[in-house]
Amino acid sequence: MTWLVLLGALLCMLRVGLGIPDSEGFPPRALHNCPYKCICAADLLSCTGLGLQDVPAELPAATADLDLSHNALQRLRPGWLAPLFQLRALHLDHNELDALGRGVFANASCLRLLDLSSNALRALGRHDLDGLGALEKLLLFNNRLVHLDEHAFHGLRALSHLYLGCNELASFSFDHLHGLSATHLLTLDLSSNRLGHISVPELAALPAFLKNGLYLHNNPLPCDCRLYHLLQRWHQRGLSAVRDFAREYVCLAFKVPASRVRFFQHSRVFENCSSAPALGLERPEEHLYALVGRSLRLYCNTSVPAMRIAWVSPQQELLRAPGSRDGSIAVLADGSLAIGSVQEQHAGLFVCLATGPRLHHNQTHEYNVSVHFPRPEPEAFNTGFTTLLGCAVGLVLVLLYLFTPPCRCCRRACRCRRWPRTPSPLHELSAQSSVLSTTPPDAPSRKASVHKHVVFLEPSRRGLNGRVQLAVAEEFDLYNPGGLQPKAGSESASSIGSEAPMTT
Repeated sequence: MTWLVLLGALLCMLRVGLGIPDSEGFPPRALHNCPYKCICAADLLSCTGLGLQDVPAELPAATADLDLSHNALQRLRPGWLAPLFQLRALHLDHNELDALGRGVFANASCLRLLDLSSNALRALGRHDLDGLGALEKLLLFNNRLVHLDEHAFHGLRALSHLYLGCNELASFSFDHLHGLSATHLLTLDLSSNRLGHISVPELAALPAFLKNGLYLHNNPLPCDCRLYHLLQRWHQRGLSAVRDFAREYVCLAFKVPASRVRFFQHSRVFENCSSAPALGLERPEEHLYALVGRSLRLYCNTSVPAMRIAWVSPQQELLRAPGSRDGSIAVLADGSLAIGSVQEQHAGLFVCLATGPRLHHNQTHEYNVSVHFPRPEPEAFNTGFTTLLGCAVGLVLVLLYLFTPPCRCCRRACRCRRWPRTPSPLHELSAQSSVLSTTPPDAPSRKASVHKHVVFLEPSRRGLNGRVQLAVAEEFDLYNPGGLQPKAGSESASSIGSEAPMTT
């Protein structure tokens, strides 16, 4: 064992003497081609906030996301992106770039995002953005842009979001969008510029999905009646670009900066405006009602045959053949849109965009689809059956009433019940007269007969205020006065005796 310990100590002395470093003491290996003070992580290269005045000479070829923001870059040399064939995102914001130049982005065919915001750019030339055919998002806000070339965005065929806010633009061509293709463009930010004149017909002809993402607030717009009615209609339709910034839409009433009024808060400025000229500005969308689970087909009707037809869904998805990503919407060979089973997510605005040599590039057709759940169908109401049933029931009731004898209990109840006797008409007559005459009607000049019979009856107990009630019985014979018997009882006798004697 002793010799093993001695052997280990000898080996350690030899290692120290030869200067072999320990594995834990190795210095970190520098990443391949990573610029000084920059951070390289996989396909990410960040050189932000280093005060760079020029782009580093060597950049890793595997870089997909390059961040050069918050530096002092003033110029970009042509072809500087040649080694970065995998570049997807480029951040050049917060620098001092005042111009771009031709060929700056010559080898950036895979670039998706370009951020040039917060620089000092004053103009965009015709070829400044060449080579960006796959670019989807371009940020140019917070610069000093005064002029845009008529075809500045001509090569950006896939651009969907363009931010030009916070610049000094005094005009913008909505007719051809400076070379942009309206097929993909969903967001166009022109807020906080100096736009003093806007062609209302060109604005009204834009596709509906672009109107939803067109930001024009904080511009000295003219207080034009047609422009007011157009923006008012967009606001009523709920377009987000107008609805979310309604308080920041202003116009100049007298072409003086101090005469700014808010579009949607000072409507008295537009009281004398007639809505008639604005009725034909926009083609109204077609309203369709669809039931959940049913099929729906939409046709793109254009004035002349179109070369290419695309659709935009309510979720702002560009639809081309064969259809949507989830497979619920199909675009057929004739350009029509077919939904096999309508669901709730299909509710909203579908826009058809047709392009061709004889068509305006933004000729569109809009469908506003409302989705409803089917209601259960009520049972059919058979009027003939119910009428026949009613007649049968009525006939049975009539037969029962005519031919059914009354029950014994009813007859027994009628037999036991005593009805009050109806007073005779002669009684009623005797209450009104106290003299009965037997003189015939045919001898008016003859004296009254001596056979007069007057009867004094007792006062009624029902309270006649002491008046005498005279009455003659039904069986009383005028020629047989003996048949009249005095009423028994002391009260009756005293009454007769006190009043007057009975005379015959």
